Amino acid sequence: MPDAPELLVVGSVALDTRDGPFGKVIEELGGSAVYFALAASLMVPVRVSAPVGRDGVEQVTRAFEGHPIDTSLLDVIDAPTYRWKAHQEHGHTVDLGSADRIYDEWVPKVPAGFTGWAFVGSMRPDRQAQAMKLLHSARLLAADAMLSYVKQRPPAAKDVLGRAAWYFCNEEEFTALGGGVPEEFRRRWWLEGLVLKAGPKGVTAHTADGSVHVAALPRHPAFDTTGAGDAVAGGMLARWLSTGSQRSGLEDALVCGVACASLTIESIGIRGIASATPKLVEERMEEVREWMRRAS
Repeated sequence: MPDAPELLVVGSVALDTRDGPFGKVIEELGGSAVYFALAASLMVPVRVSAPVGRDGVEQVTRAFEGHPIDTSLLDVIDAPTYRWKAHQEHGHTVDLGSADRIYDEWVPKVPAGFTGWAFVGSMRPDRQAQAMKLLHSARLLAADAMLSYVKQRPPAAKDVLGRAAWYFCNEEEFTALGGGVPEEFRRRWWLEGLVLKAGPKGVTAHTADGSVHVAALPRHPAFDTTGAGDAVAGGMLARWLSTGSQRSGLEDALVCGVACASLTIESIGIRGIASATPKLVEERMEEVREWMRRAS
């Protein structure tokens, strides 16, 4: 059997200041590239391309230690690491703004002639689009949305959507992008796959073969929902890649994504997904399957 394609994430490294049911955290490591890589690396090795200021390097290094994560494309820049502020209540996150000057200094880097799978995580959409232009030869090219940027920069956000083969977004982002019937939206934007993340209502993937829904797991507490969507994408894409990326494996891949999200949200920040193991993911996947069997 030939080697599986490489998996690459291009996205953000963030220092988050947030408050919610978990209390308050100040400059806690986060970001789309971080959550995605930690989840995906439980299944396959992953490469990370992202900008980080000197004030965030040590936290990233500690978080990735012991994981099969290649940071050779991590760009250390003389600018403050991306900052994000948010308030969380009832499982809903209110974006209180960000400081994203680092994107003015950063140019995305990807391996030359990359033919693997790539996920372009939420960050400033002009940089997402720039990365996607460089990834035109990727075998699978996925991207994610961020509500504040969709609202602030709608043309740029739609440029990203137009370049993606697979697109991940939550219900609010989907509505802000025009929404409607998911299958019609998928066809309108020529997407191979549209993955709608609905928090406690689970995750649904829409493809030409129809829709596949995986329910969220209610028995574990949603303590801190930050990063859940990136964990879904990381777990799903890595699992699908590692099992041969057949159409018949899509539900199994989504189950893995939901399991990774469940492991993420039961702890503050990256603690849950950073300390997870492949065995723990398998056990959580079995819980998701059992819950789906009961629900049906």
